[in-house]
Amino acid sequence: MNTIANEVSVPPVFEGPPQHRADQLAAYLAKTAAERDVQGGTPYAQREAVRQSGLLKLLIPLEWGGLGGDWSQLYPIIRTIARADSSIAQVFAFQFLMLASVRLYATEAQWQHLWHETAEKNLWWGNALNPLDNRTIATPQGEHYLFSGQKSFCSGATDSDRLIVSAIEADTGRFLVAAVPTGRAGIKLNNDWDNMGQRQTDSGSAEFTELRVEAHELLMNPGPLSSPFSSLRSLVAQLIFTNIYQGIAEGALAEASQYTRQSSRVWSGSLASSVQQDPYTLLHYGEFWASLEASRVLADHAASLLDAAWAKDLTLGDEERGQVALAVFAAKVNITRSGLDVTSRIFEVAGARATTARLRLDRYWRNLRVYTLHDPVDYKLKDLGDWALNGQYPTASFYS
Repeated sequence: MNTIANEVSVPPVFEGPPQHRADQLAAYLAKTAAERDVQGGTPYAQREAVRQSGLLKLLIPLEWGGLGGDWSQLYPIIRTIARADSSIAQVFAFQFLMLASVRLYATEAQWQHLWHETAEKNLWWGNALNPLDNRTIATPQGEHYLFSGQKSFCSGATDSDRLIVSAIEADTGRFLVAAVPTGRAGIKLNNDWDNMGQRQTDSGSAEFTELRVEAHELLMNPGPLSSPFSSLRSLVAQLIFTNIYQGIAEGALAEASQYTRQSSRVWSGSLASSVQQDPYTLLHYGEFWASLEASRVLADHAASLLDAAWAKDLTLGDEERGQVALAVFAAKVNITRSGLDVTSRIFEVAGARATTARLRLDRYWRNLRVYTLHDPVDYKLKDLGDWALNGQYPTASFYS
């Protein structure tokens, strides 16, 4: 990994409130984002910069050594990072999906210990929980389990300190979730992620060979989908996707507008004296901004509802949970459509020269296209349609 993308840019000394640190981090990441998109692989230096920023502790209470933030503060920070580098934004955001999993599935003693430890040691968390991939089997061995099998889409697992892993219990078919150290014997992380977008998310596969998981490492009390509160995990995840999509599209719009102002030429048939006054160029930019602004408002509204639901803990009811789901799904549908539109149409206003490989403006569309395929938006539309037509809230699951 002795490349210019990992050497030329020295991270800043992070200071100030969380959003200011995120702005500093985004500026640092933007310097090498295009080069690292070519490179792929694990962005060790950039992940270390995220750790140095202190933002891995954003949701952890102040009295435990964290930054004391909430979801409404976190999601705009995810967007800020995604504008510059959506791969790092995904890995960063999954830190909080994993911490949310611990909080929602574990006993009070478990989650408080793990959150304390995360703040104290500034730990990175990675993902090996994939509910659709049932190839990992858990075999009971007295007071512990042995996990063996494979898992795909393990975003952020490489270079992490802790993993959330899942498996199917051999005798009962029960879905098990556990928190384990990434460096434990029996875990092999394969650097086999080589997709056209989100190229530095370390979303490759993992192999488990008789991975020992102690009973106290299982996050099964109250466990997944045991209550409206525990089922908030899927909505945390869906809103993570939504805000990363939003950040990608906003980053594309910002870079395209800068290129248009500095380098694009007015078309020969235009009556305008400059491209910045061309009515068709202004029309397109107006459409872009209006659609992304609407999506941003929806995303922020959903985050405020999530905060209110999160504060209710186990008193959260089905109806309140359902209202959060509707808000999250509406936001996700809108940014999926508007984001793909903006990231593909920016070339219409930037011009033919903007397609040069040096700029790699296509990375915004590639990143968004890859990420939006991970969870088909058609099923969110079905859920929204069931509400609009039949008054039925989305059924809680790992994806809804």
